[in-house]
Amino acid sequence: MTVAQPARPVTGPARTGGELRQAGRATLHLFVAALLAFGLYLFITVLLITAIATVSVVGAWLLPETVLLIRRIAGAKRALVAAWTGRAIPEAYEPVTGPLRERLRIAIRDPGTLTDLRWMAASYVYGAMLALALPLWPLGLVVDGVWCGLGRREALVLPLITRLADVEAGWSETLLKPSPRARLAARVEELAATRTDAIAAHGAELRRIERDLHDGAQARLVALSMRIGLAVRAYERDPQAAHRLLADAQDQAEEALTELRHVVRGIHPPILTDRGMVGAVRALAAVSGLEVTVRVDGLEGAGVRAPAAVEAATYFAVAEALTNAAKYSGADRASVVLERLRTGLRAVVRDEGVGGADESGGGSGLLGIRRRVAALDGSVTVTSPVGGPTVIEVELPCVW
Repeated sequence: MTVAQPARPVTGPARTGGELRQAGRATLHLFVAALLAFGLYLFITVLLITAIATVSVVGAWLLPETVLLIRRIAGAKRALVAAWTGRAIPEAYEPVTGPLRERLRIAIRDPGTLTDLRWMAASYVYGAMLALALPLWPLGLVVDGVWCGLGRREALVLPLITRLADVEAGWSETLLKPSPRARLAARVEELAATRTDAIAAHGAELRRIERDLHDGAQARLVALSMRIGLAVRAYERDPQAAHRLLADAQDQAEEALTELRHVVRGIHPPILTDRGMVGAVRALAAVSGLEVTVRVDGLEGAGVRAPAAVEAATYFAVAEALTNAAKYSGADRASVVLERLRTGLRAVVRDEGVGGADESGGGSGLLGIRRRVAALDGSVTVTSPVGGPTVIEVELPCVW
């Protein structure tokens, strides 16, 4: 039997090389931050000109434009911090639109403006941490070179450069985070847009159902009524003709029932009620034109069911994704993952096709998925680089 040897700790030159690379990344981050801080010092002139012009009223139009420029600068800083920390900093701004009076009101009263100005003022103080990092390099190369190379111990000086970058990024992240008021305003705006989309989707769905009923089931029921009326009138004088008319009426009734079942499936598929979401998705996979594998995580226990609206939205999203994959991807196989989360439900559909899914396409169906999911405060992520694969991830919140 072979006994695995414990991994040896990284020491000496290898450890020093890792610290050098990390310190180099930290120095680059601090260098870019210092350049941005230097640009902010120059930006003071713009702020003074804007303040004077606004007070004199003649140049009041400069204020909204200056606020928009500050937003771009703050956005660049958010991107820099996100690249270092790996955590995106959200933005929550009210759009600066409309006539000049409205633009001025938004520029002044938007909580994001105060947040950005507070960060700018603080950045004048801590933005030049590069000046603290540069003297550490010669000291670190000497001390850590000896300490790690000969003493085979942890580096002492070079990690301080990384800590300076962490401190700089941490302060910027704290200062640039939207205020609770700004986040609430952004959330209200998002819900208003979602509500508008949900109303539009609901109206389109009602029109579709009305069209299906009018052109399908209603037309067949009218024809059925006429056939029965003709059969009643022909019964006395020509029983054979009446028999044929009744046979035709029976066929019309069966076709009308088929049309009605089709409409019902478009509203809420009966298979969801009968077999649950997992069974319904597996049925979709079985009739798909692709070879589809279904993996389920945490949803197969007795009594484990998401709310009906969540199940229906997930079912239609998976159905649309598989239909798109069969029509456009050029793939011969796909996979579906249904996963129970602590706060909701996730469905992931992946195909190994050509990729390049276009949400603006007329027949893609992705916009319909987004609207249906957004109505339940869910999210849709589409990843489809040219050459594939295409991955559509749907996440819906719910209480289990």
